[in-house]
Amino acid sequence: MKSQRSSQHDFFGGAASAAPKKRREKMLDGSDVRLLLLHFIAQGAAHGYELIKTIEDLSRGEYSPSPGLIYPNLTLLEEMDCIESRDPQAARKAYSLTRHGERQLAEGQETLHFIINRLSSMAILVNNRSIPEVERAIHNMRTALNMRLSQPDLAKQTLHDIIDALDEAARKIERS
Repeated sequence: MKSQRSSQHDFFGGAASAAPKKRREKMLDGSDVRLLLLHFIAQGAAHGYELIKTIEDLSRGEYSPSPGLIYPNLTLLEEMDCIESRDPQAARKAYSLTRHGERQLAEGQETLHFIINRLSSMAILVNNRSIPEVERAIHNMRTALNMRLSQPDLAKQTLHDIIDALDEAARKIERS
């Protein structure tokens, strides 16, 4: 029997609109991925690998969802009657949206916009971070910090000075 969740909260889980996640390795949770999958499937029937590549392209290769995240969510969307397989017997299932999937996608537009902007901003970050002068400055900061912090028995005042210098640099960057 297919599970049919009708509320946006149940379907999307609200993770994308919550405070920023502290764990870097988890860029998107299941509800974010399901919404992205519905969005890209709405643009044309696609199979799992194509969807992984489409999400990866959105961030210019900076984020690539694992098959272990994509395929279970495709199965869940199918069980929720949001998508259907064009040819269930094919080696690669190509999915299309159902009416229920279209409604879920329509309800999640604000969240979807946030997710797409977050992934797109990663592409901008990659471009700007790869500017040679920026790379050099980041390397110099990391090297100086590592050299200083690797010394044994740092005085408490030295640690406070390092923290203050980092905080000051962060403030200047934020306000630039």
